[in-house]
Amino acid sequence: MAEFAAALAPELTIQWVNAIASVPQAQWDALALPLETPFFEWEWLHQIEASGSATPQTGWLPHHLLVWRDRQGQRELVAAAPLYVKGHSQGEFVFDHQWADLAARLGIRYYPKLLGMAPFTPAVGYCFLIAEGVDVAMMTRVMLYEIDRLCQRHCFSSCHFLYVDPQWQPAAEAYGYRAWLHHSYIWHNRNYQTFDDYLADFNANQRRNIKRERKAVAQADLTFRVHQGDEVSRSLLRQMYDFYADTCDKFGWWGSKYLTRQFFEALSDRYRHRVVLFAAYAREAQRPVGMSFCITKGTNLYGRYWGSAREIDCLHFNACYYEPIEWAIANGIQRFDPGAGGRHKKRRGFPATPNYSLHRFYEPRLAQIFEHYIDQINDEEQRLIDTINADLPMKSL
Repeated sequence: MAEFAAALAPELTIQWVNAIASVPQAQWDALALPLETPFFEWEWLHQIEASGSATPQTGWLPHHLLVWRDRQGQRELVAAAPLYVKGHSQGEFVFDHQWADLAARLGIRYYPKLLGMAPFTPAVGYCFLIAEGVDVAMMTRVMLYEIDRLCQRHCFSSCHFLYVDPQWQPAAEAYGYRAWLHHSYIWHNRNYQTFDDYLADFNANQRRNIKRERKAVAQADLTFRVHQGDEVSRSLLRQMYDFYADTCDKFGWWGSKYLTRQFFEALSDRYRHRVVLFAAYAREAQRPVGMSFCITKGTNLYGRYWGSAREIDCLHFNACYYEPIEWAIANGIQRFDPGAGGRHKKRRGFPATPNYSLHRFYEPRLAQIFEHYIDQINDEEQRLIDTINADLPMKSL
């Protein structure tokens, strides 16, 4: 790999930074804005770090890799990798605890490890951010070489890229990273023009069930309003944090309250153009009794969090699935990722959809065991995906 390091000179320079605030926003976003995913844009990552949500104190040490090009006295960011040094496996949603347990039994230190993902965000799209016109395969290898050097110098056990962009994935696999298969539950717009078109895809029993769940909210004398853009106020986001925190506490989601109040409130100033809130109001009420928090970009919608002030029959299904789907159809959204978990989603038109994480172990014993078992693990996961999708209450996929 020495030739790749040599290729960096004289016009390319490698830099590691411990805060995205160290990178000029315009330079970073020149790479991030063309991506389909919104979760690697400077403002989103900055607020996660600046709000105290992803910090060394919470086990997320930002350690981003930058590649600069110097031309005629001008310094241009041509590639970047959002990376974090992790002291645990919380907030990742790719559950590698079994590998950590195995390492402990073998007397191997599993943490720290290096992680590439948008913190707390189980949404497909991770890739190295590479400028247009730059050879993706070559730059990926250069950056992975630098990552190897970092991990080996600091004795990290491993490096992991989660929820990877399928178009970027082959470039990392060509360097020796191994793919681990998982699944998410994703809704796809099958050329629906109305919510009734979506309903028509279900069998008769589930169609009746969805209509009953929609009716339950009306019978509770609730109406939904969609807030986006300038309507996404700081007060609404403050209440969204309260709902989010209460939901985490109420259901005992272990280690799941990752984001701070400051994170939610800060989005109203510089990121509200990406936020969509689906809020349920009682008659003549000024404040919502329940709300879901979504992010949108292009033809994609991402469900993130939800909560309510009191238990109301079927409010969750409406706030998190039916209202976003109706809005998605009306607004030309083609893909809706409602977030982690699948207990309720598969019954409502979200088939199990494959996604991959990529892994490299530097400890020889872990590398050997992972290599030996990963094909079998992936085969079992594919059988699970097939089983789930064979049981969907839909006429056809």
